Amino acid sequence: MTEPRKKNVYPLMILLMIGGFILFLAWSAFQAAGLGSKVTDPDYYSKGLKYNTTQVEKRAAEVLGWNVETRLKGRKLEIRLTDQKGEDVTGAGGSLYLAIPGTAENIHLPLQEVTSGLYKVSFKDNISGSIQARLELEREGARLYRLLLLNLD
Repeated sequence: MTEPRKKNVYPLMILLMIGGFILFLAWSAFQAAGLGSKVTDPDYYSKGLKYNTTQVEKRAAEVLGWNVETRLKGRKLEIRLTDQKGEDVTGAGGSLYLAIPGTAENIHLPLQEVTSGLYKVSFKDNISGSIQARLELEREGARLYRLLLLNLD
């Protein structure tokens, strides 16, 4: 009597593994050749390089105890900047960056100090709707950031 011969499945398993590897390799090459993410920041690396500097500036503003109050009056935004004692902070430089929906770039609007500790910015008539904004205030190496949502009619 002869025993039935056992089938060796290892060559088939090796071929399946190689085939799977080739399919995965082709899929990853196809993904890499694609356009990539539509949500990108062209200044990503420059912001990363400035990370430590901005963290120090944020801590300096926290230590100073700055307080920001914003008020939207018509098409003008008023920003009141005070310290921890409630006194006005004068001589700060500031900017407002608007992220307009449907546009690729932010709109940069410089703030103007109109009186002691009161900063204003006016919006043009073509800017309207619900707009995300980033407020930056800086004085003597201390920097403060605030995110705002503006509803302009």
